[in-house]
Amino acid sequence: CVPVQPFDALASPLRELSALVKQRVLVTIAIACIGCGGMFSIFSYVMPTLTQQAGMSEALGPLVLVIFGLGSIAGNLVGGRMADKNLMRAIPTILVWCAVVQGLFYFAANQVWSGLLFVGLVGTNMALAPSLQTRLMDVAEDAQTMAASMNHAAFNGANALGAWLAGLAISAGFSWSSTGLVGAGLALCGLVIFAWGRWLEKRTYPAEPLVAQSYK
Repeated sequence: CVPVQPFDALASPLRELSALVKQRVLVTIAIACIGCGGMFSIFSYVMPTLTQQAGMSEALGPLVLVIFGLGSIAGNLVGGRMADKNLMRAIPTILVWCAVVQGLFYFAANQVWSGLLFVGLVGTNMALAPSLQTRLMDVAEDAQTMAASMNHAAFNGANALGAWLAGLAISAGFSWSSTGLVGAGLALCGLVIFAWGRWLEKRTYPAEPLVAQSYK
């Protein structure tokens, strides 16, 4: 059951909205919105990629969803453990993993079974979600309710951005599997934003530890 929460007399919508002007919150949202977009750039076009480029039967469509879902579950489990162990190391490590997997999808999507394998590996990119959620809760301070919802909003933005950019690549005449290259580029952009955010954090909060607390 959900534990009883003590009443907070200072709670207000304005205090929650104050999170939207916090530097570390905005950086984390940007990482989620851009760095996670690659997973959606691949998933949005995964069926035409596998059927039209790899020659997969459309009857295997449900299997594609199952494989992606299993990868997502595994990613969430592993990502949560990584966030517990060392949050600020987990985020860049997972972003590098995302870039590698999505980049290799470009080649794997030429064959049915390698394509299916990499669909599952792309699903593991969901490992980034627990780390970013925890990071938002850490840096939002008094705006915990807003932080809990902003991660979902950022992932919706990632969904839209990834699908749009991948669609532009396909419309420009590139192959269906070029969605993997788009995804790798977005993951690397997320990594750059993370590095930039760490640099800003060292300048703005020099006395504070950069490794956030873990949630057991």
